[in-house]
Amino acid sequence: MPKKAIVFWQNIKVGEISEQEDGYWFQYAASYVNGQDSRAISFTLPLRIEPFVSKTMFPFFDGLIPEGWLLDVTVETWKLDPRDRMGLLMTCCRDCIGAVSIISYGEEV
Repeated sequence: MPKKAIVFWQNIKVGEISEQEDGYWFQYAASYVNGQDSRAISFTLPLRIEPFVSKTMFPFFDGLIPEGWLLDVTVETWKLDPRDRMGLLMTCCRDCIGAVSIISYGEEV
């Protein structure tokens, strides 16, 4: 079953990210793309309606995941697989530094 989460920019839903059998998928929400003040969340993910597809986690989202000793603490505390990038993203990035947050489906915002 694919892992799926909602991507927010300053509490505004900008799109969805998911892990599929063949890689990762990110798509901006049509309502966000068509918004007057909308902007891309990353230079590597320009604003467009078509989905982005990658065999590896998108560098922008991978950069939100903790590294080093903080990753070690996170993995140990939540009993996560350090190779499960989507699982780490969904667990660690609900309230990360910066304007972007990742909320797993089923969680309250």
